[in-house]
Amino acid sequence: MPVSAVATDAAVSAPLPVLGRDVLVPLVTGGEVEYAALDIAASAPALQRVWDDVAAYAPYYGSVHRGAGYLSQLSTDLFENSRASVAGFLGCREEDQVVFTRSTTDSLNLLAAVLPADTRVFVFETEHHASLLPWEQRADVEVTYLDAPRTPGQAVDTLERALAEREPYSNALVCVTGASNVTGELWPVRELAAAAHAHGARIVLDAAQLAPHHPVDIAELDVDWVAFSGHKLYAPFGAGVLAGRADWLQGAEPYLAGGGASRTVARRADGGVDVEWHTTAARHEAGSPNVIGVYAIAAACKALTEAGFESLVAREQRLVERVRAGLAEVPEVTVLSLFGDDAPRVGVLSFVVEGWNSSHFAAALSAEYGIGVRDGLFCAHPLVRTLLGAESQDPGACGAPEGAPGEKSLNAIRVSFGAGTPDEHVDRFVRAVKELVTDGARWSYRTEDGRCVPDTAA
Repeated sequence: MPVSAVATDAAVSAPLPVLGRDVLVPLVTGGEVEYAALDIAASAPALQRVWDDVAAYAPYYGSVHRGAGYLSQLSTDLFENSRASVAGFLGCREEDQVVFTRSTTDSLNLLAAVLPADTRVFVFETEHHASLLPWEQRADVEVTYLDAPRTPGQAVDTLERALAEREPYSNALVCVTGASNVTGELWPVRELAAAAHAHGARIVLDAAQLAPHHPVDIAELDVDWVAFSGHKLYAPFGAGVLAGRADWLQGAEPYLAGGGASRTVARRADGGVDVEWHTTAARHEAGSPNVIGVYAIAAACKALTEAGFESLVAREQRLVERVRAGLAEVPEVTVLSLFGDDAPRVGVLSFVVEGWNSSHFAAALSAEYGIGVRDGLFCAHPLVRTLLGAESQDPGACGAPEGAPGEKSLNAIRVSFGAGTPDEHVDRFVRAVKELVTDGARWSYRTEDGRCVPDTAA
């Protein structure tokens, strides 16, 4: 798809400018419009500052922990300083470790791999698949799935009952999200951590959707680990973080075996090898580190901190209220929620529109208004099915995904925004929803490879 770029005053109204803020995209109805990226819950555009910092470092790129040359030494310092920056951003305790991974999914799979045998894991069915599924990969770990709570207090009560019923003296881990990737609602993390610790369990926080929108402080929340992804924190290049207690990480075999994780390797007389593994974060960072991805995360952490989270949160809440108020004026729109309309949330909302299949609606937002949103089940299938279970939704003529056998087709629309989102993009989204519901789509659409797309023959 051809695109062109031109700077606009509206695009730079966001407190932290991002790449792509001035990209024009063609509309199927004719002309071009500035692209409104309202799918940042999936992948946020890179902060301009992050991009500039990475570009400034790129000529000095070198191997990390591997060489005596100047660029290698510089890159090693940059990598380890980035670790310290992330630790500061997360409020890590002195004894905590910061391990760099590929993503939140990778971080939680790493934690699953290092769990002591016979650990009991407790996880709500409301989790993203990244925090719902890794625990089942261990045959010697038992997983208890908890039903979706309908209030924050019910979440705490549900967890306390489940923990009280487990066998005493066994290792236990609770996994919980900080902000839902479907509803954006904030979970009672501090209260859940207190409940976990009162019953001798540990807790890991999936902060993938929380960290870009809200301060995350490991010590203040009293969680044992935090996991998040750079690509949701305005930092591309494929890196993630697992930060927290070191003992289980040090006590397990390396997540990956290879160079960097090993301190010494020696042949034995019987022909095998003896390996001494690192006890630092390097134990689980085998291979050549993704120094650019790591530096991008550190740069994003610094940018968000210096911009002032208090002001960023306040502005985002104004945008949330603007979207909620606009959608409330459309009776055909139902906003999805676990905890109710008054529950605090970050800039992530999902909804359905009566008479529309969500894929059709999302396609029209893109093709006719230049607005990018997400439709589907958002890698949180149990949660979305719970939220939509009682909803009647006309599949419409386009884009209806296949349901499981005996199950009706369900999907929703998600809009997400943050520090890099101009006000105009949010206002255009609200206006577009109202126009589509009132007047219908101005173009014909068809299903192609399971997706709803404009019918170019129309």
